[in-house]
Amino acid sequence: MLTAIVLIDAESARVPEVAEEITQIKGVSEVYSTTGDRDLIAVVRVSDHDKLADVIADKMGKVEGVIDTVTYIAFRAYSQHDLEAAFHIGLD
Repeated sequence: MLTAIVLIDAESARVPEVAEEITQIKGVSEVYSTTGDRDLIAVVRVSDHDKLADVIADKMGKVEGVIDTVTYIAFRAYSQHDLEAAFHIGLD
């Protein structure tokens, strides 16, 4: 499984619509509106690089109102939430 974090610049008048359209793309698991220098951040989870290219370049980049994207591919996931859950298995 490949995970990518995509920073998205969008036309200010279309930020909510862009976010909604991106959430409908298969492979996009979450879209967040954010503060800072980017309007949206999307999390993409797919099985291979070809699908990653399909989601980001072929679909996300063509959503009306998307100005620019910057993509970061994750190597490993570190999560305190996951670690805590592992220690509490069967302790309810």
